[in-house]
Amino acid sequence: MALNITLRTRLALWVIFLLTVQVVLVLFVIQRQEVIAIEQEQTERGLVLANSIIQENTPLLVRYDYFALKENIEARIDDQLIYIIFYDRFNRPGAGNDFILTYDDIYQFSNLGEDLKSREPVVQPRQLLDADHNPLMNVLEIEAPIFPQDATDRWGSVKLGLSLEEMQAEVRRTSMLLLGIGVLGLLIGIIGAAWLARRITTPILKLVEGTEHISRGDFSLQIDIDSQDEIGNLAKSFNEMSRQLQLLQRRMEEANKRLIQVEKLASIGHISAGIAHEIRNPLTAVKLNVQKLSEKENLDESDRVNLEISQEGIAQIEKFIRELLNYARVSELNLDWFAMDQIIDGSLKMIADSLELKDVTVEKHYGADLPQVRVDADKVRQIILNVLRNSCEAVETGGEIKICVERTDTPSGSWLRTEISDNGRGVPRKDWENVFEPFYTTKASGIGLGLAIARKILEQHSGTIRVKSQEGAGSCFEILLPCEDEP
Repeated sequence: MALNITLRTRLALWVIFLLTVQVVLVLFVIQRQEVIAIEQEQTERGLVLANSIIQENTPLLVRYDYFALKENIEARIDDQLIYIIFYDRFNRPGAGNDFILTYDDIYQFSNLGEDLKSREPVVQPRQLLDADHNPLMNVLEIEAPIFPQDATDRWGSVKLGLSLEEMQAEVRRTSMLLLGIGVLGLLIGIIGAAWLARRITTPILKLVEGTEHISRGDFSLQIDIDSQDEIGNLAKSFNEMSRQLQLLQRRMEEANKRLIQVEKLASIGHISAGIAHEIRNPLTAVKLNVQKLSEKENLDESDRVNLEISQEGIAQIEKFIRELLNYARVSELNLDWFAMDQIIDGSLKMIADSLELKDVTVEKHYGADLPQVRVDADKVRQIILNVLRNSCEAVETGGEIKICVERTDTPSGSWLRTEISDNGRGVPRKDWENVFEPFYTTKASGIGLGLAIARKILEQHSGTIRVKSQEGAGSCFEILLPCEDEP
C-alpha cells in the first residue's frame, strides 16, 4: 500500500538525507585530517625531543658511560616520556629506565637496520601490555641514530616511547567538537530544509487552489506570488490566464445580454408593427374629429376643456408610438468626425430654456487636446439630450449639473469618456441596470425608452453607458466612445 506523502514532506526528507550524507562525509574528512595533523605534530615533537636527548648524551655514549646515561634517562622520564633506551653501534642495549627493562621485546631489540650510514629515524606506534597481556597503554616509539660530530658511521641510537594518551584525548576532544558541530549543522539544515520545502511548496499549493477555483468557474482569484523565479513566472502566467478567462466570461455575459436584447428588440419590433397598424389609423381619425369639434364656436367651456384633455391624451399616445418605433427600428449610422464638446454645447443650447426655468447651473470641464470621434452626431446629441433632460428633472430648483470630458486609456483600448452628473435624488443601486431596460421608468408621465434608446445607439457605436449613483447624493452617467485615429 503506497503511502500518501505530501510534496513538502518528500522534499524536506530528501534535503535532510542529502544534507546528512554531506555532513557525515565532511566530518569524516575533517576528522581524518585532524587525526593526521595531531599524529604529525606528535611525531615532530618526539623527533625534536630525541635530538635534544642525543645532543645531551652523545659524549656519554662515546665514552660508554652507561651509568651516567641511566641517571640522565631516569631524570628525563615523566608522564609523557615512558621509556628511553640507548643502543650501541651493534644495536645492543646499553642503558634504559627501569620500567622498560621488563619488556624484553622492546628493550633487547633495536628498530634500526644494519646500515650504519642511514640517518633516517624509525617511527611506529606500539601497544604496551601488562603482566596478564591486557592492553596497558599506547605509545609512539621513535628510534633515532646517533652520529657524533664528523662521524660517517652510526655510533648508536636512542629509542623513545612517548605516551599517546594525551594525543588520543585530543583526538577524542576534536571528534566530539566535530560531532557537536555536525549535529548543530544538521539541526540548522533540518530547519532550513523545512523552511525551504515550505517556501517552495506554498506557492504550488496556492496554484493548486487557483486551479480548483477555475474548475468551479471562479476566475477572479489572483495568485499572490512575487518571487522572481520559475514559480513566480508560473504565477504570473496563471494570473494572466485567470484575467483572460474572466475577460472572456464577461464578454460572454455581455454577448448573452446583447442576444437577449436583440430578442427583445425583435419582439418589440413585431409588437410595434402591430401597434402602428392597429392603433395609428384609428387614432388619426379620432385626432381629426377631436380637432374639428374643438374648432366649433358654439362649444361651452366644459366641452372645450374635455376636448383639450383628449388632444393631450392623443398626443401622448402618438409620442409613445413614435418612441417605440424609434427604439425598434434599426437605422443606419451617418458616421463622420466630430468634436464631443461641440455636440455637448449644441445639446445645452437645445434645453437652455428648461435649465433656465429651474435656475440650474451647468459646470463644464473639457480635457486638453481632446480627440475627435467618428460618430453619428445627431444620434449622439440625442443621447446627451436624454441624459441632460433626466438630470434637469432630477435636480431641485437651483441645482447643479457637471459635465466632464476626457480621454482615458484602458487595457481594452482608448476611449473618450463623458460624465454627466447632478446633485439630484440619485438612483438606487438596485436600479442601476434596470434604468436601461425598455419601459422602466420612475416618472409618472415617462415611457421608459429614453435610456434604452441611448444604450442601443451607443452599442451601434461600439460604446457603452452606465450609471454611477448613490440614492440621495445625485446621479452620474458615464458615456464611453472609442477613440480612433483620424485619416
